[in-house]
Amino acid sequence: MTRKPTLLPLLALTLAAQVAQAQTLDATGTTAAATDSTTTLLSVSIDPNVAALRQSTNTFTRMFRNLPPFAPQTDSVRTAMKQLGAVGGVLDAKDVLTDPIKSITDPANFSPNNADNPNMTAGVTFFGQFLDHDITLDKNSPLNRVSSPSRTINFRTAAFDLDSVYGNGPAGSPELYQTINGRIKFKVERIPGAEAVSRNGAPRYDLPRAADGTAIMAEGRNDENAIVSQFHVAMLRFHNAVTDYLAAQPGNANAKPAALFAAARRYVTWHYQWIIVNEFLPLTIGQDRVTNILTNGTRFFNAQDPANQYVTADGNRNILLPIEFSVAAYRFGHSQVRPSYRLNFGPTGGSPFFAFIFDDNLDPTDPDPADLRGGKRAPRRFVDWQTFFNFGDTNFRPNKRIDSHLSSPLMVLPGSKAASPGLPADGLQSLASRNLVRHVNFGLPSGQDIAYRMGVTALTPAELPELASYVVDGGVRLDQSTPLWYYILKEAEVKESGLRMGDVGGNIVGEVFVGLLKADSASYISVRPGWKPTLPSATPGTFKITDLLKFAGAVPPL
Repeated sequence: MTRKPTLLPLLALTLAAQVAQAQTLDATGTTAAATDSTTTLLSVSIDPNVAALRQSTNTFTRMFRNLPPFAPQTDSVRTAMKQLGAVGGVLDAKDVLTDPIKSITDPANFSPNNADNPNMTAGVTFFGQFLDHDITLDKNSPLNRVSSPSRTINFRTAAFDLDSVYGNGPAGSPELYQTINGRIKFKVERIPGAEAVSRNGAPRYDLPRAADGTAIMAEGRNDENAIVSQFHVAMLRFHNAVTDYLAAQPGNANAKPAALFAAARRYVTWHYQWIIVNEFLPLTIGQDRVTNILTNGTRFFNAQDPANQYVTADGNRNILLPIEFSVAAYRFGHSQVRPSYRLNFGPTGGSPFFAFIFDDNLDPTDPDPADLRGGKRAPRRFVDWQTFFNFGDTNFRPNKRIDSHLSSPLMVLPGSKAASPGLPADGLQSLASRNLVRHVNFGLPSGQDIAYRMGVTALTPAELPELASYVVDGGVRLDQSTPLWYYILKEAEVKESGLRMGDVGGNIVGEVFVGLLKADSASYISVRPGWKPTLPSATPGTFKITDLLKFAGAVPPL
């Protein structure tokens, strides 16, 4: 529904899975019998003119329009929110930040308030961040004033279309691309000197960068930290690998570059969407909720409602994201970030690289700081994904539980000495405080009111004892009228032991994700609901994040 697909020239594909299915995908997404061993596929462009979508009508909407704000929209309430999210406050996990290795190996003493989640690996956090950057970007809403969702521009398309990676495509964003032997690929750059500090001397790669180190990419926030930056690199390499894979099919020898690019982009996007529906969402909200939403539809976010749509410059209708999702529910991942990580295993026979995610005490001009902030290129600043996802060995590590504690480095984001790529530069360094202040600005409802509206059991004051002393303007008690983001974290902690989201958070996230995919006329759910992944994978017919990384060539053996 979000865009009318543009039809490109026929591209012959001889993928074994498609031949076995003897199917051809036509312009409408229906199937027809193949006539021989070469399957023809009509490519559907999902390369929107992003610049045209960045307009004043691409704003945000409300999921619960008739519910009142959780508290008055006053400066004193903003002050209370800053205090609630401050260093040493209720939300601070109070981690001991003296040793990034012991932070991982001895959590009982170094992170006693910051429990691990045995059901999710550390990389899920950053895949979730990557998804967020694909669908939402608010660059302009002020931090200390009342804001309106309908007047706040979303500078991303509210669709899982990877505009954060592809930008405006080869014509509109030529700085991202290069054409080699008739194949349009993303630019990536080898990290000089990385072989000397990499297992088995494997080469490592980075985003293309300008002379001053600024990343050349469609979504600058994906250079905020080294891990999400390296995942963005993996997505670039995934596209390049898919391009080579399709070009190698016997029937594609004479494929035009634009047709090959469009087919590769669709393969990349559909496999990415498959991961969202079949891996990320079940881990995050539970398979039961995913199945229910897919089967029975959405109850609280109706993408077909004109109030949740805007008209693009070319007359199509696109979806508006609910502010309850972008400002509250989808910020649950902040509680999953670990204080520190093993970024890589180092050279053969050498030591791994451990570091805190952020450390504001470090010199921002250091070309290779001891934390994992983004915007830097140095030999050791690459990721060994075996720590972050389960490749069938014992190297992976968990992320943190979804609960009402944030790792302490997030309470003091880098920025006091100089701006850091992808991070705020307005003086408020606590990520928790920033989230809560925006609740006041946008007048978000309380978690309790949304629970009542959904018909699910709301948290009681007895389940929010740490908020009992917080009474704000109008006599509003926060243990009875809780800011939605805090409520969602606490709901997961109390109702789901922090292993996944609870009813309020899970329904908001699940309905928005499924709603966006069903409303996107180019998604696999819309075009071909019964589609299964066709790229090589550990289990044929499915596709996981680990399969994507391996196919991209981003997982050198240890």
